[in-house]
Amino acid sequence: MKSTFRTVAAAALLAGTAFTPALAQSAPGYVEPSNYDILNGATGYQPGDIMTHLSIIGVIPENVSSHVNVVGGPTVGKLGITSGVSPELDASYFVTKNLSFQIIAATSRHTLSLNNNGKSATLGSTWVLPPTLTAQWHFPQIGIIRPYVGVGITVAFFYGTSPKTSNGFTSLGLRTAVGPSFDAGFDVPLQGNWTANVDVKQIILPTAASVNHGAVHAMTGLDPTVVGFGVGYKF
Repeated sequence: MKSTFRTVAAAALLAGTAFTPALAQSAPGYVEPSNYDILNGATGYQPGDIMTHLSIIGVIPENVSSHVNVVGGPTVGKLGITSGVSPELDASYFVTKNLSFQIIAATSRHTLSLNNNGKSATLGSTWVLPPTLTAQWHFPQIGIIRPYVGVGITVAFFYGTSPKTSNGFTSLGLRTAVGPSFDAGFDVPLQGNWTANVDVKQIILPTAASVNHGAVHAMTGLDPTVVGFGVGYKF
């Protein structure tokens, strides 16, 4: 896991802890930490439940082991990819009170650049559509927090890709990326079937880019950290 993921995950968990004392008296199903039963306690869900979330997410590429090469020539720099913000919709189906399967839908826009010795040239921009299927394990509720962890797979499709022609780049393409994802988060029950949600994902996504019809080739580990804050509703 990258340092960004650890930092954000820790901040999210601390935020959840801070919510507990303030909302304890009114929270549905509040569980005293001293009575916590990690093996048999209630999670707040039952088999057949469907949980949906609408969130705002930040997509933060890590760009691990990034390099740009002229084909048949030397390395000329590193590939830079900006962070993006977008809405996200997800839906989870509960097989048991603990186990659910979640699918997400989101898309975000990013700018790509060639970075070399402190200088940067914009290559172009692209949209990414990364459907992710995740198996999540929901722990029993503690206080007002319903925590979970998950593991899954992401397939990232790039579309709407356009080169920065004013910088001399005539084409830009990115290869579809496939990789594992890791998930941690929690829900906080609100009124009725509504919840608040905090979610952090770390996705491992190696990909390649082709510039100027293959004259320039780039490789990078996008490995985005995805941080989301939203509201949920249980059907």
